[in-house]
Amino acid sequence: MQDSKPHYELLDGLRGVAALLVIFYHIGEGFAASPIDQCVNHGYLAVDFFYILSGFVIGYAYDDRWQKSLTVGSFFKRRLIRLHPMVIMGALLGAVSFCIQGCREWDGTEVPFRLVLLALALNLFLIPAVPGTAMDVRGNNEMYSLNGPSWSLFFEYIGNILYALFIRKLSTRWLSVLTCAAGTGLAAFAIGNFSGFGHLGVGWSLAGNNFAGGLLRLMFSFSAGLLLSRIFRPARIRGAFWICSIAIAILLALPHFGGEESPWLNGLYESICTILIFPAIVYLGAGGKTTDGTTSRICRFLGEISYPVYIVHYPVMYLFYAWLWSGSEKIPFSQAWPVAAGAVAVSILLAWLCLKLYDLPVRKWLAARLLPKK
Repeated sequence: MQDSKPHYELLDGLRGVAALLVIFYHIGEGFAASPIDQCVNHGYLAVDFFYILSGFVIGYAYDDRWQKSLTVGSFFKRRLIRLHPMVIMGALLGAVSFCIQGCREWDGTEVPFRLVLLALALNLFLIPAVPGTAMDVRGNNEMYSLNGPSWSLFFEYIGNILYALFIRKLSTRWLSVLTCAAGTGLAAFAIGNFSGFGHLGVGWSLAGNNFAGGLLRLMFSFSAGLLLSRIFRPARIRGAFWICSIAIAILLALPHFGGEESPWLNGLYESICTILIFPAIVYLGAGGKTTDGTTSRICRFLGEISYPVYIVHYPVMYLFYAWLWSGSEKIPFSQAWPVAAGAVAVSILLAWLCLKLYDLPVRKWLAARLLPKK
């Protein structure tokens, strides 16, 4: 098992704050007419924040262990034990949600159950679906039709593989070069509007430039987090958790910049957030300490549910969207807000139940059988 090290409690809490903002972003999607008038407009940038946190935590937890007892195989086992049980749960819940909706694409086309099972099998093993094929059962060109957010885990796995095989061997100097190069590529992608959407919310599909954009998002953010873990020196700031939480909420909730006429402005804003501000927030959060029991409990709870709530909330969103768009006209927010609030509450409760009744016991069982004893 892992050596005992100080725990970054504030980073756990910040991960949970970002995960909740993702839920609010997806709730807002149900009422938005376009990406420009979206609530929590930049909510997809939470994924970039997650990747920075992931790089930081992995570097902190594993960088100094490769010369001791850690092997590539044991590293992969640890990461699979940590991540994949909830990937499986998210896929299963997504399949149940799709069946409740009647196994239909968004346009009403009925999907044979055998194709639902095929899509489920792909999602269980994180194999992306090719756009426009039978495995794309919702017809939205998503990598994972049954649980859309699984796309970010696909890239997370790529990051883990690259770290174990290549990136961990880089000196801090060359890691800095890689981070700068990836950041330059990401900024060019965003400001040049290579997504075609005027924003960085890419990676969820194999269509267009999605894969390239998703890979750039991962490569910069994961490398930046790893670099931070190597150069980190604590800088104590009182109230760091609340300062960082408010900063994340504001950054993700600001309106779209530039409109359809000047998409580069939005790309510039999102580049600044991802490349400059998010790493600063992680650095600040890593240096902070909770000074009261209430903040500690909040951070602990948010940290515990952060990954489960991210990976299981979208099956709830599928049902919410189906209800919201069930009539000839979309139900307005003034009438739908109680159901929207209920969807948020159900997502959090479902995540907590999955964590306590499934994820923690399964991880404990797998670790006991697959990892070497101390």
